Amino acid sequence: MNKPKAQAIQQQHSWSKDALLAKAQRFAEEMLKNQEDDWQFALWSTLVLELLGRAALAEVSPALLADEKDWNNLYFSLGFEPTAKKFTPKSIDVTNVFRRLRDILPRFTPELEGFATQHMMHRNEELHAGSTPFDSLKTTWLPLYYQTCTVLMESLGEKLDLLLGKERASAATNMITAFYDESAKEVLKLVAACKTTWEAKSDPERVELFQQASVWAKRLDGHRVSCPSCNSNALVTGSAIAAPLTRLDDGLIVETQQYLPSKFECVACKLKISGLSKLTACGLGNPYKATSTYDPVDYYAPNDDYAGFEDDNNEP
Repeated sequence: MNKPKAQAIQQQHSWSKDALLAKAQRFAEEMLKNQEDDWQFALWSTLVLELLGRAALAEVSPALLADEKDWNNLYFSLGFEPTAKKFTPKSIDVTNVFRRLRDILPRFTPELEGFATQHMMHRNEELHAGSTPFDSLKTTWLPLYYQTCTVLMESLGEKLDLLLGKERASAATNMITAFYDESAKEVLKLVAACKTTWEAKSDPERVELFQQASVWAKRLDGHRVSCPSCNSNALVTGSAIAAPLTRLDDGLIVETQQYLPSKFECVACKLKISGLSKLTACGLGNPYKATSTYDPVDYYAPNDDYAGFEDDNNEP
């Protein structure tokens, strides 16, 4: 019996990185025929971004694009031709593409994932409703868009020049730099304002809030840091950027995992910051490690699907 022969995915497959990147370049040509403040530029940009995201996922494996509801999609993604009747390959939706990239690519931060997802929502509104969301955006979205494209292109081993050309790519890089400088200015103003409010409180009130923050920061998951406004214990939280490292220490299993911060909160002075760029601007953007310790029995025990439920006493 002859076995089915897989296609050469990287050269022929429609879900391959090369095919998707080539399509993104094709759409980018159409995008660049319009001015950056034109709604048509914005609409084409969403198509470019989606294809770049899919290409970046296909670079890891085209199998990551396959919709999981039908195994034939996975079979197709591996380069085989399914024999199912009336089969049309179906890939995952773009929101899941960005969600997976967030967990796979350390530089594709929750900030960039959030922007990309919102950009797709604007596209859906533009195409499926009577409203015109891209008209009101002006060009405020461009720096994050270009930064997202830069990260995705670099994950493919390419530069932004390949997508935009040298002149437009250089302008985009300058725009990114200016945006993050401005973000830094704004967040430092916020930190200063919270500090002023904090210092205006009475000594007893500050002591009480400081103690409350210490207790709060110990109870919740996250990385404890000192608040840049009031020096109270506060937390940064983020997403894992590497697989956990496990070791045996004195009969216990110790698991260590590295994270990239995306949010900060201080309950004492009420300072909240979201986005790696803003956290970096005020010294809170460094990766951090989280360590957990387990008893081997608990670590290797099968998951209890009914954990937290009361015993079933509904006996006849």
